[in-house]
Amino acid sequence: MSAEYDIAETLDVKGASCPMPVVKTKGAIDDLAAGEILEVLATDSGSMSDIDGWAAGTAGVELVEQEEGDDVYKHYVRKTE
Repeated sequence: MSAEYDIAETLDVKGASCPMPVVKTKGAIDDLAAGEILEVLATDSGSMSDIDGWAAGTAGVELVEQEEGDDVYKHYVRKTE
């Protein structure tokens, strides 16, 4: 099942390992407008906790959902301000 979000941009960081998924997610979020959602596609299982921790500790972003698929981890991050 795929989440149904109005995705402004998809960031593909498949193959990248910590800390690159978070670094690239931060960079992509900076380019979005408030209220827009970034979809992040990663293959690093550590990205689940890394992006969760980053979003929790970062003002202006909200982790909407994470999905663990077949070899791909999907993260949906909303820019809130």
